[in-house]
Amino acid sequence: MTGRTLEPEDEARAAVYGLIARLFYAAPDQNLLGQILNANLFEGAGGDAARAWRELVEACRSAFPVVLENEHTELFVGTGKAEVTPYLTHYTIKFATDNPLVELRQQLAQWGLGRRDEASEPEDHISGTCETMRFAIAAQQRSEEEQKAFFERFLYPGAVAFCDAVSASHKASFYARVARFARAFFEIEREAFAML
Repeated sequence: MTGRTLEPEDEARAAVYGLIARLFYAAPDQNLLGQILNANLFEGAGGDAARAWRELVEACRSAFPVVLENEHTELFVGTGKAEVTPYLTHYTIKFATDNPLVELRQQLAQWGLGRRDEASEPEDHISGTCETMRFAIAAQQRSEEEQKAFFERFLYPGAVAFCDAVSASHKASFYARVARFARAFFEIEREAFAML
């Protein structure tokens, strides 16, 4: 870990992880909607991520925060059982003896990270894992190999399944667009890490 200046590409990656974390943690307010509308992500670019980003921006133009709050609650919080669970180990546990959450906690501890006392969500919440990636890139400046290992073990498999579940939900409108953008971004990351 060094105190070096981040490359623009890494700054952008960290910002996208931070945005995805924020959007899945809570519905965007008017301020965040405005920031998305004014962001210059993927300007002039093609591909799935650029297309998904443009769709998300368009959805922000006519979005009302109270409607987004209701959609977020119905999808990810719910009364009793959420429509779509935002906890990634739900999508990756194959056997009753598997416990990827324990491994995730061990990894976070190795990096000097942990859940805040006041946080009620387990560490495998989609927002928590994306925020960890943002922190690993921007604050701790972890090596690409360390980022890749965390991404492949704790984020990608569960996050892709989570995004697919959100996209498939008939209750998802704005969040279907968020999920498509997030999934496309995760695919870009997977491809980039594959070249290491």
